[in-house]
Amino acid sequence: MKLRPRLYDILRIFGVYKLYEKWLYHQINSNKKELPRHVGVILDGNRRWATLHGLEKWVGHEKGAKKLRDLIKWSLEFNIKHLTVFVFSTENFKRPKEEVNKLMDILRHELIKAVNDEDIIKNGIKVKFIGDISKFPNDIIKLIYELEEKTKNNSKLVVNIALGYGGKWDIVNATRKIARDILHGKLMIDDINYETYQRYLSTSHLPYQDVDLILRTGGEMRLSNFLLWQAAYSELVFLDVYWPEFRKIDYMRAIRTYQQRNRRFGR
Repeated sequence: MKLRPRLYDILRIFGVYKLYEKWLYHQINSNKKELPRHVGVILDGNRRWATLHGLEKWVGHEKGAKKLRDLIKWSLEFNIKHLTVFVFSTENFKRPKEEVNKLMDILRHELIKAVNDEDIIKNGIKVKFIGDISKFPNDIIKLIYELEEKTKNNSKLVVNIALGYGGKWDIVNATRKIARDILHGKLMIDDINYETYQRYLSTSHLPYQDVDLILRTGGEMRLSNFLLWQAAYSELVFLDVYWPEFRKIDYMRAIRTYQQRNRRFGR
């Protein structure tokens, strides 16, 4: 059955969508408040989008992977320095085996494409993977290392792919590494403070680890174990749109909302 056109599709036909996009762009760039330096995105709603359209769940994941490329392009346009995206959590391994296998196929395809994409170098994109990748297939791990090595000297935009990641895992993993260094005499207990601890987190390669803005698609209002340490003072924006339908105007609305917030950091 053919789906009824959505409102923004109708608006786009009449040019209203483009006008709204230009208006948002002007509002963001004319605002005296700074843009977020570090944006975290929870890519939610792939499966529900597919179900809504009568498609197999993996089709939603496939379309969501393509949407990630748009997000990176828009982040470059708005001069975002750090972008962390929640692609696959530690809990996602508990999904049905068939779905997990499809996700691995999509991930493999996207990694191969990224490794061979010279635009990543041309645009100055550095790709890092955060999380426990040891549970992934060996060929995927090899591609991950290859992509990181290829982009290691880039600095215009750092894209962190949270893969096999969980915020609790990150904290426990950092604690384990700190304990190991104390046992080996590399660190004293009294040396442990906020700054020291951050050097052991999976985001330690970033000059600015705290996340200014976290946005989540799909209509759910929770962090779902995403960047728990780094999100201590993040501004949170929850959007009803499913990730495969995420648009540039949704990103701009989230950025504009961030600029309108009064960040007090507990003061």
